[in-house]
Amino acid sequence: MLPLMKLLNFLVLIVFVLVGVAFVTLLERKVLGYIQLRKGPNKVGYMGLLQPFADAVKLFTKEQTTPTLSNFIPYYVSPVFSLFVSLLVWVVVPYELGLIVFGMGVLFFLCCTSLGVYTVMAAGWASNSKYSLLGSLRAVAQTISYEVSLALILLSFLILVGSLDLGQFVGYQRYLSFLILTFPLALVWFASCLAETNRTPFDFAEGESELVSGFNTEYSAGGFALIFMSEYASILFMSFMFTIMFFGSSLSGVQFYLLAVFISFCFIWVRGTLPRFRYDKLMYLAWKSFLPVALNFLVFFLGMKVVVVVFLM
Repeated sequence: MLPLMKLLNFLVLIVFVLVGVAFVTLLERKVLGYIQLRKGPNKVGYMGLLQPFADAVKLFTKEQTTPTLSNFIPYYVSPVFSLFVSLLVWVVVPYELGLIVFGMGVLFFLCCTSLGVYTVMAAGWASNSKYSLLGSLRAVAQTISYEVSLALILLSFLILVGSLDLGQFVGYQRYLSFLILTFPLALVWFASCLAETNRTPFDFAEGESELVSGFNTEYSAGGFALIFMSEYASILFMSFMFTIMFFGSSLSGVQFYLLAVFISFCFIWVRGTLPRFRYDKLMYLAWKSFLPVALNFLVFFLGMKVVVVVFLM
């Protein structure tokens, strides 16, 4: 009975995440509309609330086209696997209702973010299009580069907290938020999340002006919708991670969700205001700026932990 209940809990979680993804897309279109002095979607349903569902119906009922020379199985499976990984990573969030108890959350998060690289690579290669292949190669190089700084920042927090369970992050920040202690790391983490989710100004995987939409060029209808949903599920998850790591807010309070929505809003705000980076500048930022900052903080926290342990002994 217990495994069945856990499966049911996970299915309920997936449904809520997908509904959340639908409204994040609506939020993005409305915010970008107001940034550009226009309305955004406002016709379908009350104030455009049903627009994401109308888009989903349209995309999933369209005819699915497949390139004649594509490698069909990886081409077909990649979007499905991409969405699966984006939804699977949600089990690490420390829910207080007893949905899923996960003691190795940080390791599992790093594994899932690394798996996302393979889906992009397979999608670009299997499409058998030079535009898709170029887009996927750039996306893979970018994702791997920024994963290094993400992992080092997480390692700094693991030294502070001393646990791989994300639930411990909330307990440690009951009296003082990590955002105050590690504000530069918060900025680096947010920028790395933008790069990790292929968002502006790091959207080289989908640089429309020169790559014709990048690795998903040959996708249409349901395949495109699945890639789109996995990207927005990742954005929502990264907002949750930021809130857990730097604000330490409990999931049982309204404050947590308001903060998560604010971080999602920041993702959109950046898209509406900043131009795209040049590719060499992107790599320079990852290896010459973010990596030294993350390493310095890691060494600092390590030294601080050693001093504390020595004094306590």
